[in-house]
Amino acid sequence: MTFSVHGLAVARGIAIGRAVLVASSRMDVAHYFVKPEQVEGEIERVRNGRNAVVEELQRLQADMPADAPHELTALLDVHLMLLQDEALTGGVKHWITERLYNAEWALTTQLEVIARQFDEMEDEYLRERKADLEQVVERVLRHMKGVASPVAPPASSPRRKTQQDLLLDDTVDVPLVLVAHDLSPADMLQFKQSVFAGFVTDVGGKTSHTAIVARSMDIPAVVGARSASQLVRQDDWIIIDGDAGVIIVDPSPIILAEYGFRQRQVELERERLARLRHTPAITLDGHRIELLANIEQPGDAPAAVRAGAVGVGLFRSEFLFMGRSGNLPGEDEQYRAYREALDGMEGMPVTIRTIDVGADKPLDHKAHKDNYLNPALGLRAIRWSLADPAMFRTQLRAVLRAAAHGKVNLLFPMLAHTHEIQQTLAQVDLARAELDARGEAYGPVQLGAMIEVPAAALMVRTFLKYFDFLSIGTNDLIQYTLAIDRADEAVAHLYNPLHPAVLRLVADVIAEGERQGKSVCVCGETAGDVSMTRLLLGLGLRSFSMHPAQILAVKQEVLRADTRKLAPWAQLVLDSEEPVATGQ
Repeated sequence: MTFSVHGLAVARGIAIGRAVLVASSRMDVAHYFVKPEQVEGEIERVRNGRNAVVEELQRLQADMPADAPHELTALLDVHLMLLQDEALTGGVKHWITERLYNAEWALTTQLEVIARQFDEMEDEYLRERKADLEQVVERVLRHMKGVASPVAPPASSPRRKTQQDLLLDDTVDVPLVLVAHDLSPADMLQFKQSVFAGFVTDVGGKTSHTAIVARSMDIPAVVGARSASQLVRQDDWIIIDGDAGVIIVDPSPIILAEYGFRQRQVELERERLARLRHTPAITLDGHRIELLANIEQPGDAPAAVRAGAVGVGLFRSEFLFMGRSGNLPGEDEQYRAYREALDGMEGMPVTIRTIDVGADKPLDHKAHKDNYLNPALGLRAIRWSLADPAMFRTQLRAVLRAAAHGKVNLLFPMLAHTHEIQQTLAQVDLARAELDARGEAYGPVQLGAMIEVPAAALMVRTFLKYFDFLSIGTNDLIQYTLAIDRADEAVAHLYNPLHPAVLRLVADVIAEGERQGKSVCVCGETAGDVSMTRLLLGLGLRSFSMHPAQILAVKQEVLRADTRKLAPWAQLVLDSEEPVATGQ
C-alpha cells in the first residue's frame, strides 16, 4: 500500500530505489562496504562471533546449579536455537555476499528483518521472542567487538517458533536509498563514496551534518522524517522527493512514472548548468564574485575544481579526526592531508579551519551524549583546541608546513572573546617557533576568524584588528542568535536565515569588512542557497563558499544579478521587522 512520510527538504532532486535500513543497536556498529575478496573473511567473523556465544551459553548450561529454575535452562536453549537458526545465519550471509555489507552491518540488518516479522505475529508470546533475538545478536556483536558479554542472558520466556523464508529477493542492480534514525558525520563519511542515490533520517534539521554532507554529495535527502526508519522496511521501493521533503513508500506505477519524468527533468537542468562551469562569475554591473567550495576531505578537492570553484573557502578539518576510536591523526598524517587538498586544487587557495568538534560533531558519540548537558554551548571548536594546546599546535604545525606548497589561509572557529583571540595567536607563534627549532620549512598563512556567535559579530571591529579576513558561519550564527538547536526537527520551523536579527548581524560584518578593506566570506549553508544569493549580493557580499554541487546554480544567479538594483531592495529587507520573501 502506498503511503507518504513528510520531513524537511535538505538536498534537492528525486531519488527512486530500494530502501537500505541502518538498524539501531545498543552498541555502536560500523557501517561500510567491503570488497568482494573480503566477503569470506566477513562471513568468518560472524561465524566466529556466533560460535563464541554458543560456547559461552553451553558453558553456562553445564555450570548451572542443580536447584536453578527450569525456565532459565529453557531460556538458554531458546538462545542457542536462535543463534543457529538459518533465518539469522543465512540472512547475514546474504547481506554480506550480495550487498557487500560489513559483518556488523549485515548482522543488524538481518536482525531488523526478522524483528519486523516478530512484530506482526498475533500471538503475544511469540511477539515477545523478539527480545531474545535482540539479546543473542547483541552478544555476537560484543564478541566481534571484543567486549565481554553479561554473565547470563536476561530473563525471558523459554519457548520459540522458528521463522523461515525471511530473505527478500536479490535486487543488487537497482538504486539504493539509505534510511536511518540518524547518521553521525563519521557514518556519512563512510557512505560518501557509496552507491546510495539518496538519504532519509528520522531526526535532523536543514543544517544538521547529515543534511550538509548529503548536499555536498549532490543527492536528494530528507531529514526530520520522524518515524521513517520504523515505517519503511528493508528493500521497500521508495521515492525521495528532495524538493518537497516527502518520502513515498511502495509507490504505484502511476506515481513512479510521474517521478521518473521529474527525475529526468532534474538531470536536464544539471546538464544545462554544467555549461557555466568555465564562465567567470561576474554580475551584470561588473562585480567579480568569488565562488569557493566547502570540503570535508582532501579527496573532495578535484570535485570542487570540476564544479568551477576558484578555491576552497572552508576545509572542515574535523572530519580527519572522526571515527578513529580515540586515535587522533598525527602531524605528518595531517600535513599529507592538507598537502593533498592543495595539490587537488591545482594552485588555488585553500582555507583550512582548525578542528571544530562538539555539539553535532563529537569525536566520541557516547562521551558527547553522556557528559554534556548542552553540547552546543560547551567545550567545542576553539575552546576544545585551547583546552589541549599540544593537540592544537600539532594541527597548526601541519597547516604551516603545508603552506610551504601553496596558498593557505588558516581559519579559527567560534571565537567570542579577545583573550581567546590572543591565546589562539600565541599558539600560532609557538607552532612557528617549534618548526624553527626543528629546522622545518613552512609557509606564510593569512589568519581568519569565523563569525558564528553574536558576540563575534558585535565585536567585528575588534576582530578585524587581529585578523586578515573573516568568514561568517551562518549555520551557527542563526542557531545562537535565535536560540534554536539546528539539528532538532521539533524547532526546525523557527530556524530562519531571513530573521531580521540574523540579517543585521551579517550585514554589519560585511559592511565593516568593506570599510577596512578586508575580505568577508559567507561559508554557511546560506551561501549555497540560491534563494539567498541576490540578497547577499545586495548586502555587499562578494565571496561565497558552499558545497561544490551548489556552485553552478549560485553562479547562474550571480550572472543574472545587478547589484545596483539589488542594494536598495536588500536595505528594505534589512529594515523589515519580520522575515520577508527574497524574491523581487
